[in-house]
Amino acid sequence: MAFDVSTVRAAYPALADGYAYLDGAAGTQLPASVIDAIAGAYRSGLGNVGGAFPASRRSGEIVAGCRQAVADLVGGDPAGVILGPNMTTLTYRLAYALANGWSPADEIVLSRLDHDANVRPWVQAAARAGATVRWADPDLVTGELPTDQYGALVTQRTRLVAVTAASNVLGTRPDVATIADRAHRVGALCFVDGVHATAHGPVDMVRLGADFYATSAYKWSGPHIGAVVGRPEVLAGLRPDKLASSPDEVPDRFEAGTAALADLAGVTAAVEHLAALDPAATGTRRERLLASLAAAEAYEQQLFGVLVGGLAAMPHVTTYGKPARRTATAYFTVAGHTPRAVAEHLARHGVNVWNGHNYAWELTGALGIRDRGGAVRAGLVHYNDRSDVDRLLAGVAELS
Repeated sequence: MAFDVSTVRAAYPALADGYAYLDGAAGTQLPASVIDAIAGAYRSGLGNVGGAFPASRRSGEIVAGCRQAVADLVGGDPAGVILGPNMTTLTYRLAYALANGWSPADEIVLSRLDHDANVRPWVQAAARAGATVRWADPDLVTGELPTDQYGALVTQRTRLVAVTAASNVLGTRPDVATIADRAHRVGALCFVDGVHATAHGPVDMVRLGADFYATSAYKWSGPHIGAVVGRPEVLAGLRPDKLASSPDEVPDRFEAGTAALADLAGVTAAVEHLAALDPAATGTRRERLLASLAAAEAYEQQLFGVLVGGLAAMPHVTTYGKPARRTATAYFTVAGHTPRAVAEHLARHGVNVWNGHNYAWELTGALGIRDRGGAVRAGLVHYNDRSDVDRLLAGVAELS
C-alpha cells in the first residue's frame, strides 16, 4: 500500500501554518492524538505514584504504559526503560554510574561521528576515573564510520564502546551490530545513541547488540521526554547516586525526582501514532511499529532522493557525506553565504531548516567547518511532502 502522506499530515495541527518543517532532526511537530493525550492526562487528575488514591494509581498506569510503549518501539524490555527529561541528562547519569567501576587501567572507545551527547558525558567520566579515551574516526568524504578500525581500538582493556545508530547531520547509519559484537568479545558494554535513528525506520536494539539504547520522544512526534533502554541485568549491577528515600528498584533508581507524568502519556500516544502510519499493518503493537516505520522509511528515502539530487545538481552547493545507508538528512553549504544567512533566507520563504554544528561537535571540527558556522541541515520525516522539498530547492537555487 502506498504511504498516504496527506492523511499523515492532516494529523498534525502545526502544519496548518503553511511552513515547510524540514527541521525534524532537531525536533518534530506533534499530532493531535499526542496533544490530546497530554491534555487528557491533566484533565483526569494526576498524583505522584505510589499513593492509595485513584489519581496516583492513574499516574502509575501512565508510567508503566510509557515504559511498555518505548520498549515496543525499540525492541527492548520495559523493565529496562529509564525515563527522564532528555537523552543528555540520562546519558550523564549513566556515565557517572558506569565510571564508578573504571580505573586508570581501563579504556573507552568513542566516535567522532557522534552527537556530543554521546561523547562529552563519556569523556568527562573517563577523565574523573583516569581512564583512556580512544577515538573511531569517520571517513570525511563519504561520511561512513569504517568498522575495521574497531579491531585495533577495542582491546582487553576496553570497558565501553559508545556509537551512534545514525549521524544527526550526515544521516550515516554505521554498522552498529559489528561494532557491538567487537565490544562484547572483550566483555565491554555498548551504548548506542538512537536519538536520530529511531524516527527514521524500524529499530531492534537486540539485533544491534545495544546494552543501552538512547532515544528522545520529541524526535518522533512525542513530547520532550528522553529514554535510555538498558538490559535489566546490566542495570541491576549499577548504583547511581540517588536520594536515600527514593526507590531502589531497576529502572526507578536511575530516575531522579518526579516524572513529567502527563508528558509520559503523550509518549505512549506518539508510539501509537507511529504504529498506525501504515493502516494496513496488523498484529501486536510491536509488529505494527515495524511495518509502519518500514513504510515511512521507504517513503522518506524516495523523497530524499529528490532533495539530495536537487542539491547535488546546484554548482553553488556543497553537500557533506554520501554514506551508503543514511537517514533522510542533508547537510550542506551555499557558496557566498553563511549557513545562518541561508537559514534566514529560507525562513523568509516559509522553509524551516537548522544551521550550525548541531551538536556534532567532533565531526564538524574534523570537517573544518565548526568555526565557520557549520552548515545547513534539512531533514525529512514522515509528514514532509514533495512541496516541502520543492520549496527548499527553489529557495537554495535563488542564492546562486
